[in-house]
Amino acid sequence: MNADTAEILKIVSDWKDSFCGAYSIRENGKGIERRSTEHVHIEPKKDRPGLDITVDDGTKGETMYIPACVTHGGVDDLVYNDFHIGDGVDVTIVAGCGVHTENGESARHNGIHRFFIGNGSRVRYEEKHIGLGGNGRRSIDPVTEVILGHDSVMEMDSVQIRGVTSTHRTTRATVGDGSSFIVHERILTALDERAVTDFVVDMNGTGSSVDLVSRSVARDESHQSFHSVIRGNARCTGHSECDAIITEKGTVSATPQLDANDIDASLIHEAAIGRIAGEQLLKLCTLGLTEEEAEERIIQGFLR
Repeated sequence: MNADTAEILKIVSDWKDSFCGAYSIRENGKGIERRSTEHVHIEPKKDRPGLDITVDDGTKGETMYIPACVTHGGVDDLVYNDFHIGDGVDVTIVAGCGVHTENGESARHNGIHRFFIGNGSRVRYEEKHIGLGGNGRRSIDPVTEVILGHDSVMEMDSVQIRGVTSTHRTTRATVGDGSSFIVHERILTALDERAVTDFVVDMNGTGSSVDLVSRSVARDESHQSFHSVIRGNARCTGHSECDAIITEKGTVSATPQLDANDIDASLIHEAAIGRIAGEQLLKLCTLGLTEEEAEERIIQGFLR
């Protein structure tokens, strides 16, 4: 792998010159390293770019890494990864992505990840996105599709750190009986960057639940758009929350939609958009910080 790939891996997937457990590293549209374990099987697709990842029933305590790296302009990478999670599983999946440009050309990564999660399983899915390098346009457009069986949990932690010129993040989920879908999203945009988040969740199972929490900061002249749709099609509970901070000329729009299609569906949405409170800045400045340092400290805590 090249030096830019190694740098991206350290940032998005805690790479320390190696991974423990199953992993697959993608660089500029090609798989360059891959390893399976006794209970986690990673195989390349035969009909299109991507992987089939199968986790055996009862597998617990394993972490697998599926990072993708684009290290120069002129690359438009599209990959399809399907995760087949057995029954009674408890695993973590780390699937970060970074795009680096240095020659003024555009580069893009589009990862389409589908999760088929068995009964009684728990999956933690972590993804970090970052853009690095020069003035080329850097785009990351992830698509995540989740189907949860009975009494299972999918916890998704999604972070866009910095430097991504444009992103359109699409998430679709179907939640079965007694299952939960939990999403924590954090996004930072600056300059003239654009970020779109689009959630649609169908709670079809009795006793199902969803908790979507998005926290974002729009700086400079960047813009963010958050759109969430929660459909309660059975006795269920759903919660959606969008909190955003705007600075300079940053803008944010939030559009929640709740569809209660069952008399026992309990759904709620919360949204708050605004600038950093003056009293917060004043308090930190009295402790010796400059206004810029105080603002940065507040933003770091908000996105934690």
